[in-house]
Amino acid sequence: MRQRLLVFLNSLAVFAAFLLFWQLIIWLGHMPAYMLPSPWRVAQVVSKRFSPLAESFEITAFAATVGLIGSILAGVGIALLFAQSRWTRRLLYPYTLLLQTVPIVAITPLILMWVGAGTGAVTLITFIICLAPIIANTTQGLIAVDENFIHLFLMHNATRSQILFKLRLPNAVPSLFVGIRISAGIAVIGAITGELFAGSNSVGRGGLGYSIIYASQQLQTDYLFALIVAAAALGFSFYFIVAFLEWYFLHKWHESARKPEVE
Repeated sequence: MRQRLLVFLNSLAVFAAFLLFWQLIIWLGHMPAYMLPSPWRVAQVVSKRFSPLAESFEITAFAATVGLIGSILAGVGIALLFAQSRWTRRLLYPYTLLLQTVPIVAITPLILMWVGAGTGAVTLITFIICLAPIIANTTQGLIAVDENFIHLFLMHNATRSQILFKLRLPNAVPSLFVGIRISAGIAVIGAITGELFAGSNSVGRGGLGYSIIYASQQLQTDYLFALIVAAAALGFSFYFIVAFLEWYFLHKWHESARKPEVE
């Protein structure tokens, strides 16, 4: 408990130092508010425009969550297919790299033609961005099983499905969470990027990315900073939720989630 309190106090100290540095830049550089608003001004606009800010936050959070969950389900399914057949893995696995090498900006016009502007396109863009880390890490965990364990299962007449779901899949759970952590970090980025191009279903109402464009066009710099803070808060929320789930599912049996006895 004492160590957690110290970590919390250190985090607060770092945050306070960041705010002080921010304010010093304004004072020393004589920065006008339309270029760099003060932390207090940003806090005021958050309070005054909390309702539209919360609505934008909710829209982006929904698209990022659905895209991330969809990528997890599809990624695990594809990884299970790859783990069952070395030939299939060698034939198709390299094509999953296209999901990372092709800029999402390049295929956004196609997505807009297929799905249309709005939440559906944003969710699909998030899904595409998050899919590759899930496939790569889960596949690695599924195939990185000690051969001695496989022989032990075969000695007891285990079927391919039993080896897959009772040996390979549990062995891949830590690797799966590595992929989820990576994808959770870029899910918010993917959703906001999608909103920058896909816009919204209705004029004047959209997620954080859509609101960022609107605020920048109206030179509402204080509200723009508030939207950036909201996007950062959403990213932190995703990270801490995934970190908690990883600890919850792994801390009783896997070393990566156990608290070290000697620090």
